[in-house]
Amino acid sequence: MLNITIIGGSGFVGTRLTARLIASNHMVRIADKNDSAKYPRLRIYADVREPDTLEKVLAGSDVVINLAAEHRDDVTPKSLYDDVNVTGAENVCDVCTKLGIRKIIFTSSVAVYGFAPVGTDETGKINYFNDYGRTKWFAEEKYRTWLVSNPENSLTIIRPTVIFGEQNRGNVYNLLHQITGGKFPMVGKGTNFKSMAYVENVAAFIEYNLNNTHGEHLFNYIDKPDLDMNTLVTEVNRILGKPGKLFHWPYWVGYFGGLCFDVLAKVLRKKLPISSIRVKKFCANTMFESSNIKKTDFKAPVSLIEGLERTIKYEFINKVNDQVFYTE
Repeated sequence: MLNITIIGGSGFVGTRLTARLIASNHMVRIADKNDSAKYPRLRIYADVREPDTLEKVLAGSDVVINLAAEHRDDVTPKSLYDDVNVTGAENVCDVCTKLGIRKIIFTSSVAVYGFAPVGTDETGKINYFNDYGRTKWFAEEKYRTWLVSNPENSLTIIRPTVIFGEQNRGNVYNLLHQITGGKFPMVGKGTNFKSMAYVENVAAFIEYNLNNTHGEHLFNYIDKPDLDMNTLVTEVNRILGKPGKLFHWPYWVGYFGGLCFDVLAKVLRKKLPISSIRVKKFCANTMFESSNIKKTDFKAPVSLIEGLERTIKYEFINKVNDQVFYTE
């Protein structure tokens, strides 16, 4: 049994992870600036930007898991990326050093690779294109500095691809919502692959790494096999039990439409769900590999297709009215 503190534990992944850790008889505390809807008694206020709040909640921890991040495409002010992701990481490291905590698990992101070549694994070139990817990489470097400060330190860095699942209101949910509503505009040929990760599997992999020993442990996290967009839409329609015909918009039409929404967003001073960068990201291949996970005996508890089925049934067939998490 371990004493585990989850920074950002009130969120989407943190809530699933907390459930798993409790089921495994670990002692869990949630350090978060937001309340935990499911585990309010476990949550203690903490903000990674405020070291004093971290020190109070991290004391006595065997393992610190940091899930906290600014990650949406439309964060304002942009300085929050650095304040939370980079300075926050430095604060976590400083407090862990002060308290003698020797084990940290940090969730980074495949965004550090940017628009990466198909099949990029943990050895891939760091080539971020946005503030989120940049600050996740800088955060990793803060943790690596902490790691080498003591030979007994253990650092696990997990770079998940886009995470989806029940109760999440991120990009995958928006995509599934459009497909299930029959209003999905397929931009491009639909042959581009999208790596995805089901939330239960991500939580299971974090739990799997609790007993890592000293040194650095680096993993991409992806649920295989990857699906191309045409296959994804076909699978969603199969789960819904309805035929689906795909109409493909040329890429230039979709991208031009995204630029128009960019202009409209500036005029209205309002964040809109469509933008040129989102169209570009949608049409790009985001297909990653994890060579390092293959060297372990970890087995995802849920297949990618089963994760899609659970999510679609929960959200769009049974339409469960429950807590939701807004991400990406």
